[in-house]
Amino acid sequence: MGQETLLWYTKPAENFDQALPVGNGRMGAMVFGGVETEHLKLNEDSIWSGGLRNRNNPDAYQGMQQIRMLLQQEKISEAEELAFQTMQGCPENSRHYMPLGDLDVVFHKESHSTAYRRTLDLSSGIALTEYTLDGVQYQRSVFVSEPDNVLVLHVSADQPGQVSFAASFGGRDDYYDENRPDGEASICVTGGQGGQQGIQFAVVMTAAVQGGRAFTRGNQLCVEGADEATLLLAVQTSFYKGEGYLEAAQLDAEYAADCSFHELMVRHVDDYRALFDRVKLELEDNSGEGAQLPTDARLSRLRGNDFDGKDAAGLILDNKLTELYFNYGRYLMISGSRPGSQPLNLQGIWNQDMWPAWGSRFTVNINTEMNYWCAESCNLSECHLPLFDLIRRMRPNGEQTARDMYHCGGFVCHHNTDLWGDCAPQDRWMPATIWPMGAAWLCLHIFEHYQYTLDRDFLAQQFDTLCGAAQFFTEYMFENSAGQLVTGPSVSPENTYLTASGAKGSLCIGPSMDSQIITLLFTDVLEAARILERESPLLEKIRQMLPRLPMPEIGKYGQIKEWAVDYDEVEIGHRHISQLFALHPADLITPEDTPKLADAARATLVRRLVHGGGHTGWSRAWIMNMWARLHDGEMVFENMQKLLAYSTNPNLLDSHPPFQIDGNFGGTAAVCEALLQSHGGVMQFLPALPPQWAKGSVMGLRAKGAYTVDLFWQDARLTRAVVTPDQDGLCRIRTGVSMDVVCDGVTIACARTEDMLEFPVSGGKHYGLTPRENEE
Repeated sequence: MGQETLLWYTKPAENFDQALPVGNGRMGAMVFGGVETEHLKLNEDSIWSGGLRNRNNPDAYQGMQQIRMLLQQEKISEAEELAFQTMQGCPENSRHYMPLGDLDVVFHKESHSTAYRRTLDLSSGIALTEYTLDGVQYQRSVFVSEPDNVLVLHVSADQPGQVSFAASFGGRDDYYDENRPDGEASICVTGGQGGQQGIQFAVVMTAAVQGGRAFTRGNQLCVEGADEATLLLAVQTSFYKGEGYLEAAQLDAEYAADCSFHELMVRHVDDYRALFDRVKLELEDNSGEGAQLPTDARLSRLRGNDFDGKDAAGLILDNKLTELYFNYGRYLMISGSRPGSQPLNLQGIWNQDMWPAWGSRFTVNINTEMNYWCAESCNLSECHLPLFDLIRRMRPNGEQTARDMYHCGGFVCHHNTDLWGDCAPQDRWMPATIWPMGAAWLCLHIFEHYQYTLDRDFLAQQFDTLCGAAQFFTEYMFENSAGQLVTGPSVSPENTYLTASGAKGSLCIGPSMDSQIITLLFTDVLEAARILERESPLLEKIRQMLPRLPMPEIGKYGQIKEWAVDYDEVEIGHRHISQLFALHPADLITPEDTPKLADAARATLVRRLVHGGGHTGWSRAWIMNMWARLHDGEMVFENMQKLLAYSTNPNLLDSHPPFQIDGNFGGTAAVCEALLQSHGGVMQFLPALPPQWAKGSVMGLRAKGAYTVDLFWQDARLTRAVVTPDQDGLCRIRTGVSMDVVCDGVTIACARTEDMLEFPVSGGKHYGLTPRENEE
């Protein structure tokens, strides 16, 4: 295990932000690694606070018409007051995510341990706690198996008969029904959530021992005098298994108990590594003394001495910590989002609170989307699939919301959704609540998945969903005084503007981000229709409307305008930079094709940052991706350092604060963007390579067009690349140097135009590219 795949600590976790996450997509746990007591915070991704609610406000349509008139007259306060009377959800909140509970395992009455070490091995997906107590060496392994559908806690000692413990389930306040023995060495816990359609769940714990005995005492599962013991925990819910959830949990536990710990571990590791080993990043080791430090101390080291100003701006280097962070993002994706599970919410799947911050919902005005920015580029395309399952559940609810609230066809969602795909407005917070773009942004992931996989069957299955999201806007948008088609009422997510008269507001007509999202959605729909050879009146309508959408404009500060009117921001350093959606994740602004807008995007970022922007982890991660799109490796590095030093918890999970996982995935995606970009049908190698990463390699990244790409570089210059297409096609690469392309020992004839290289490719073949010597 190298320093790039191992988190390690010299003491147990004292809180959630120090505990280590394990998971299999559906089930998750935070492992604290105590000596006297092991404490695990447990989650199952379908355990939410209740069933589906119909929250559509029946007064919304009439209110919307009046609100539009008030906004056009710049009567902002009246418009916002009316919006909260007529357009908010009824009730205002959808369902929220909840923990499964706690597993407490008591091992020793008192402890004076030595040689303590706590680790999370990203190469195997196993959390390990080791210590010596009274001359006995103990080892405790925890993982959640996808093949066997159970959490596994294995305890061993280097002397016989030394493993004893008592395990119990709790931590749900009073939100469960039964907690009692279920056989000779098994405990069963059952319960349910609120509402007529609330989720019912069953937890089954059992133990297998070598030597000693396993038995129940009350609602405790006990082991005495064993040489080694394996505690197994299974959970199933009515969401997945219907009325058979209890029997399903019992069977999962029974089947796993018939296997040895070694069998369970091997199946888990083989399954996990089949995904994790697809990508390997290696940067030149400049970590110095950092390589000898535990992970928490290594993070703190990046801050330097706060009193003399030596901090993460570049004085302290640790490329291997960057590698570790990148690998951790891939680990979290594999552990938190698997086919058939729920998508990653605000905390992935790891939540300790019965009432978590922001409900730990799927917040879709950037956070849920950011969770999946690295899925395709990091060669984890199947981990993206749960998001499309959620969109499928959203669609009928969003169609009802579109009809009831807006008298429109298609489907719409606002800035949050839940397990059930609730699409009505969420909360009573004017900077966010009335924003009808959530479904549109989510549906952009459909075409992105196609671009990376070229899976035509997938695109055909999702085509009607894409069209449904677009149809809503063909009926919802209206013409402004300039003859453009705009949205409204809407907001620029979570920001507030200041008018020339001094009035403050959030609700508005035609915010820039809305037009950018719709532009990309309409473009994706038309391209999908071309690929699938489809035609319809809706498509013709989209073709007519697309040129009438506002495009990004430059404002009075040289920045990209955030609103249709060039308002000032109340908070200049706001965490959302919504007007730069066109730069990232979209590709409507690029240095090559729109240089003036790219300069304005740079000015926007600088203006945000000098006024305190990037103060949350996810915002800093988004900023990194934007700098990468502007080909600025220095700023990618600077913001990566600050993300690690100031917005990352001791366990490497992102800090909003509180903990919020999107920053991890956004930061991982930014590493990919710095090394490989493939928007606009063109690949770019090392487009934003930080000078501090002057030597390195990455293997297994994915590019749009269904390519796998390996890159090798030295002295900040590419030395070799290998491109492997899944299908036949034409490979296009933007490069500043002449390159030779070889496949199967044969030099491939290439077309060269300015800085572009083009050559035909055959699926499954490997194409090696090397720069020609002495040519710039």
